[in-house]
Amino acid sequence: MIRTLTILGGGESGVGAALLGKAKGYSVFISDFGAIQEKYANELSTAEIEFEQNKHSEERILRSDLIIKSPGIPETAPIVKRLRGNGNLIISEIEFAARYTDAKLIGITGTNGKTTTALLTHHLLKEGGLNVGLAGNVGQSFAKQVLHETFDWYVLELSSFQLDDTYELKLDIAVLTNITPDHLDRYDQDFDKYIASKMRVFHLVHLGGDAVFWLDDPSVGKSILRQVSNGLNVFPFSLSRDAAGISFIQNDRLFYVPKNFEVSAPRADISIRGLHNMLNAAAAGTIALLAEVNGDDLVRGLSNFKNAPHRLESVRKLDDVEYINDSKATNVDAVFYALDAFDTPIVWIAGGVDKGNEYSLLEALAKEKVKALICLGKDNSKLLTAFENLVPVVKTTDDLIVAVRMAKELASPGDTVLMSPACASFDLFNNYMDRGEKFKKTVLAL
Repeated sequence: MIRTLTILGGGESGVGAALLGKAKGYSVFISDFGAIQEKYANELSTAEIEFEQNKHSEERILRSDLIIKSPGIPETAPIVKRLRGNGNLIISEIEFAARYTDAKLIGITGTNGKTTTALLTHHLLKEGGLNVGLAGNVGQSFAKQVLHETFDWYVLELSSFQLDDTYELKLDIAVLTNITPDHLDRYDQDFDKYIASKMRVFHLVHLGGDAVFWLDDPSVGKSILRQVSNGLNVFPFSLSRDAAGISFIQNDRLFYVPKNFEVSAPRADISIRGLHNMLNAAAAGTIALLAEVNGDDLVRGLSNFKNAPHRLESVRKLDDVEYINDSKATNVDAVFYALDAFDTPIVWIAGGVDKGNEYSLLEALAKEKVKALICLGKDNSKLLTAFENLVPVVKTTDDLIVAVRMAKELASPGDTVLMSPACASFDLFNNYMDRGEKFKKTVLAL
C-alpha cells in the first residue's frame, strides 16, 4: 500500500522533501496557505507532484500517514492544531531526509553565529579534502541534496524551529554557539522553552558522538558540560584557558586543543573580524579537527574564508571612512559583538521593528565607541530614549538614503559607518537581506 505524505509549505525545504518523498515511493501532496513561488511551482509541476496554494484542504491533510511541516509555520496555525489534535505525526524536512543518507552529520545551532559557523565549517572541511554538503537553514534543501548528491559529510545549520520537529535524527557532532533571548513569540515569551528547544541538538547525537559548545555562555555553558558529559565526548571552547582540553583565545591567538592535538592561528590571520567571529572560528575549527582535517589545511581555511553577505560585510572605503553592512544583526547580542569589533569611532545606523530589545547591554560600548547614532525606522522612540544621553549626536529618519547621507556628513577620516540594526527589518524592507542590499547600493552610489 502506498503511504501518503503531505508537506505543509512549498518553499525550498518543502519542495526538496516532496521530490525525495516521491523518489522513495510516497504519494506526495504539498499544501501552502500562501502563494508558492513560481520557480517552486514549476519544479513541482515538472516532477508531477500535486500541490495547492492559498488554502489548506484540511480533511485530505488529516488523512495523511506522514506530515512534514515548514519550520516557518507556528504551532498556533489552525492546521497544525488540528493535526496535533488528530494525532498525526509531524516531522521536519531534516528528520525525513536523514532517513535516506549514510553520511556523517554535523548539526549546528545557536541564537547568533550559527550561519557563519556552518559556512566556515563547510569551508574548512572542503579545504581539508572532505566530500561535504551544506544544508538545513542555509543553502539548498537537505532532502534535495540527499536525493541528488553522494556526500560523505553534511554540515546542517539547524534553527530552533527545525529542531522542534526532529526526533530520531542521529548526529555525529552537535554544536551550540550560544543562547540569548530571541523568537520568544514562538515560545510563549518563555526563555526556558527556547533554551530547551536549542538544547535538543545534544539529545540527537548518537552515543559516543561529539558535543561542541561555548563554555562561557551565561545561559547554558556550564549546564551543557554537566548534561552531556555522560555518553558524549565534550569539546568546549572558551575565552580563557581554565581547564585542559578546551579550545581558547589568548593573546590574540586562537588555540585548538581537541584530542590533545594543538593548532594555533593568529587572530590577524583569520578572515572574519570581531570577538564573536573568533568564537565562531573556535567552534568551526574544533569541528574540523574532529573530522580529521589537518592543522595546515585548517589555518589556510581560516585565512581564505569569505563569509555570507550582511554579516560585518565591508562595502567600501570612501574618504578614509569604511562602510560596514551588518544587516543580519537583528538582536542586541549581535550588535554588541559588532560594536566591539571596531577600534575606530563609529557612526552607527540602527533601528527597525523592535523585538522587545533591552538596550542596556550596549550602553557602555555605545558611550565608548559611538560618536553618532542614526535611528532608521518608522518608530525610533525606544532607541532615542535609550541612547540620547549616551551618544553625542542622535538623529532620526525613516529613509535609508537620508540615513546614509547623514552618516557621510557625520563621519570623519578614520571613522567607521556601521549599519547594525538590532531590530527586524519589516517596517521599511522585505527582510534583512533586502535592507542590506539597499544599504550597499546606497553606499556605492555616494
